[in-house]
Amino acid sequence: MEHKDIAAKSLAIRQQLEAKLGVKSRDLSQALRRAGRRLPHGVRAQGAVLAEAEKRAGHPKLTRQLDSAAVRDAYDRMAAHLRAIDVADARKGRILGMAGVIAFNLLLIIAAFVMWLWWRGYV
Repeated sequence: MEHKDIAAKSLAIRQQLEAKLGVKSRDLSQALRRAGRRLPHGVRAQGAVLAEAEKRAGHPKLTRQLDSAAVRDAYDRMAAHLRAIDVADARKGRILGMAGVIAFNLLLIIAAFVMWLWWRGYV
């Protein structure tokens, strides 16, 4: 596995993270930190393998110590997970969740107002 292969895989994952999760960064380890809990634990672990490979790729002797099968597997798993993320569905879920919170709070305020009216004897 060469430096350019690892750099290409790292760049591809960073671009997918930016497209799917909106995470912008200068390297893969920072992108994984910014993605945080939006990625499952297993996917974050695979990302850590890729980030470590990215760090070691700059040094020729350390590059030879990398397990190319593990790096390839980590890339494949991360890429598969990021391809499966539907941005439109996630956006729709966030909007519906926010609308649900607003509706609940509005109902709670109306119920408290009606109770106040009843307590004061206006109803």
